[in-house]
Amino acid sequence: MTQNNHLLSLLLLLILSINQANAQEPTSHPKNEFRAVWIATVANIDWPKSGNDSIEKQKADFLEILDTYKKLHYNAVIVQIRTAGDAFYPTQLAPWSKYLTGKQGQAPANNVDLLAWMVTQSHLQGFEFHAWLNPYRATMDLNTAQLSKQHDWYKHPEWMLKYGGKYYYDPALPEVQSHLIAVVDEVVRKYDIDAIHFDDYFYPYKVAREDFNDTASYSKYADGLSLEDWRRKNVNDFVLAVSLSIKKAKPWVQFGISPFGVWRNKSVDPKGSDTQSGQTNYDDLFADPMAWMENCWIDYLVPQLYWSRNHRTASYTKLLKWWAENSKNTAIYIGNGSYKINADSDKNWYNPHEIPSQIDLTRTYPNLGGNAFFSAKVFVNKNKTVTQLLANNQYKYPALPYVVPNSRRIVMDIPTVCNKKQTDSTTTYLLNYPTHSMVRYVVVYAAKDSTQLDTNNPSQIVDKIAIQEKKYTISIVLPKNNSENNTTYALSFIDFYGNESLPTTLNPNAVKKTIEPTENEDPK
Repeated sequence: MTQNNHLLSLLLLLILSINQANAQEPTSHPKNEFRAVWIATVANIDWPKSGNDSIEKQKADFLEILDTYKKLHYNAVIVQIRTAGDAFYPTQLAPWSKYLTGKQGQAPANNVDLLAWMVTQSHLQGFEFHAWLNPYRATMDLNTAQLSKQHDWYKHPEWMLKYGGKYYYDPALPEVQSHLIAVVDEVVRKYDIDAIHFDDYFYPYKVAREDFNDTASYSKYADGLSLEDWRRKNVNDFVLAVSLSIKKAKPWVQFGISPFGVWRNKSVDPKGSDTQSGQTNYDDLFADPMAWMENCWIDYLVPQLYWSRNHRTASYTKLLKWWAENSKNTAIYIGNGSYKINADSDKNWYNPHEIPSQIDLTRTYPNLGGNAFFSAKVFVNKNKTVTQLLANNQYKYPALPYVVPNSRRIVMDIPTVCNKKQTDSTTTYLLNYPTHSMVRYVVVYAAKDSTQLDTNNPSQIVDKIAIQEKKYTISIVLPKNNSENNTTYALSFIDFYGNESLPTTLNPNAVKKTIEPTENEDPK
């Protein structure tokens, strides 16, 4: 008996060790992963190709970007809607961007709200829409004659500081912070976005032999702090205020920031990374992502690790490890410099496996949840060797974005079929509208037969369908020819926070009674 117990114990230990080893292995094809692309509008980098293009061409070019990245199984777009004191949407707080209409302050034809259209189209293609704003940059050059009279350079010259051939908003001024918070608040309340996104531009990158002249503000507001600590406090106060504003308006809208990839060098701070970066977040941009994470002011960070794995002074490999070891309270995704593919002095970027290998490396850290790529034009009919590698390997199957941090909850509703309609080629299922949850998507899964159906398997994700209906019933159209080949489908709901409901397997012979229609308040 004792010997049997000993053997049983050994067997249990062996099973446990095998399970632990398997748990530590990186998932080749994760079901949940952030896969984003930045769509830069400043200087017409990605979109629109020209501010003088017609609305029809601008729409077609945007749809081409969505189509490219949907085929690669991306699930988020980060679209720049404020570049330098301007706007890609109608507002009284900033003039229309010249990158959209060819002339700052000039409205698009028929006053079309392209931002509302872009958000809708992105959701219809299954993408999260992250609205990207540059808060502090006021102009791209010193040619103020080309600025609209509605630009803040004219309306509030006292807010402006000249530096490095541009004008910037003075981050220390309470009026500036109030104005920029109002800009963010308007976008959050007016548009059905999934996130507000800032990039790495806080205090400007340092320019040799030139000082950022905020002496007057420092004298007035420093209250005994050193210049460096005071500047960091200004940024921290703004980040906190933006966070509170977003969550007060729509708690499901995320707040994400994409800082420069190096917090501090180890040569300056033993807690810093093993890098020799010429500029850093903490010391030069006066941005402190560590404080934002510590205080839970943001939902996600996307540090910009725009270097190759073997870069001499700022290695992707070393920085990835540093961010994985120094993150807390916040989702961490990694920003990748795909714009360098076949276009950089670092010859590592001429290896088509560099980006795929960076993704593989990111996946070895369980607390790093995915990648974002700068910028969109890199894979639109370009660098096809790399895109083919991604399509065949890392991004072979779809993935769902993660739940908004600290927002995991049970989705009370599950898809319930109340009716179906058939044609020769399709079957349309009508689902009862959810009554307890704010639901954004229906996810469709498929397997060759019911015994193989596994909604945890990303290879079985067929589509993520945006719910356009506001009440009564939801219409889901599936190809009938697949059903005739014994394909089994399952459906689940995704709520506004990214939580997924339990799945419902479709049974062609069972249809439940329609729930009586209710007047559901539009959560948006």
